[in-house]
Amino acid sequence: MSENRAHLLLVDDDKRILSLLSTYLSKNKFLISSALNSKEARCLLDYFEFDLLVIDIMMPGESGLELLKSIRKKTNVPTIFLSAKGESKDKISGLEIGADDYLSKPFEPKELLLRLERLLIRNNGAISNKSGRHVEIGNKVFDLQRLELYHEDHLVKLTNLEVSLLNFFALNPSKTFTREMIINNLDLSKGKTDLNKRNVDVQITRLRRKIEPDPANPRHLKTIRGKGYQFLP
Repeated sequence: MSENRAHLLLVDDDKRILSLLSTYLSKNKFLISSALNSKEARCLLDYFEFDLLVIDIMMPGESGLELLKSIRKKTNVPTIFLSAKGESKDKISGLEIGADDYLSKPFEPKELLLRLERLLIRNNGAISNKSGRHVEIGNKVFDLQRLELYHEDHLVKLTNLEVSLLNFFALNPSKTFTREMIINNLDLSKGKTDLNKRNVDVQITRLRRKIEPDPANPRHLKTIRGKGYQFLP
């Protein structure tokens, strides 16, 4: 896959909203990473260079306003704030610290998509082409633009399902996902009516054979007992 897609970070403590927006925006050609709080967002911001941010203002612990205030000390990445309040003082506070747009909950995903596209056009004229965007996995490299895995400049053959799975984990490093979360986020059931938790385990095992030095003792795609799976580049 060679088309360039904008990489978007969604930050919201509402898991339902994260899942809904991730699915919708992925289908509209965005690369999506998500975080449930500011701490998770900071980890991802240290790891990736994002094209756009969508941040909920009201979150437990550090608020979205506080998060963006610290982000603005390092980057001017375009940002849209979300808030359930819809009060003018929230909008003014967000704009004062550097937000580019503001959307009150509840809203239609289509409206958020249109606002994101407008920001991309306004800031770059098009989605930026960052040829250096990749994730190193031991002695292998996963190209997030082309969705291709390389070992010493040689292409490693992956199935479409393995590509989707590796891309999902690469965009969400250090986060633990249950089998149900993986199924819901990847829409693996398309064309597979027999998909269940066991299918996810099988696909993880197959992917480990492609990325791990020793698949029997995985270093990068770990099993977190009683919780699910975690990717560590």
